[in-house]
Amino acid sequence: MRYCLGAPTATTDLYIALAFMPLGLFFDFFDGKVARWRGKSSLMGQELDSLADLISFGVAPAASAFALGLRTPLDQLLLTLFVLAGLARLARFNVTTGNVPKDATGKAAYFEGLPIPTSLSIVGLMAFWVSRGWIQGQVPLGTVGAGLLEVHPVVGLFAAHACTMVSKTLHVPKL
Repeated sequence: MRYCLGAPTATTDLYIALAFMPLGLFFDFFDGKVARWRGKSSLMGQELDSLADLISFGVAPAASAFALGLRTPLDQLLLTLFVLAGLARLARFNVTTGNVPKDATGKAAYFEGLPIPTSLSIVGLMAFWVSRGWIQGQVPLGTVGAGLLEVHPVVGLFAAHACTMVSKTLHVPKL
């Protein structure tokens, strides 16, 4: 968010913010491995893991998109819905994880809905936009509409991703 306060050409803060999100994925995997290795888990740890996921893969990408220039009222609404869909997806995962069919090792056979870390694909796309200077007034596809209905069409990526995260019929096999 510091980028929003500075000069529009100082993209270093954007690169740093976008680089921290894949680090969140590394630590998300690492903490799970450590918990399994130690044979320790708790409901508190599960909830904190989901909170960290929401911040790293929901709030941070939406805030970065806002910083890049997706700032119209409709953009903000759709980015907020993206974060809320991530929250709903993580909450549903925590509540229903015991009901999902298990494989031979006892792990869930699939994810119900797209896992929230897949939002890193949008983060990678935003990093590409920053590298090309496609920010602020140069966001790909520009804007359409006017007033309260003005929107950047690329925010549709966030809306589509939100729909896939909360889908009950999309089953993504675990690897």
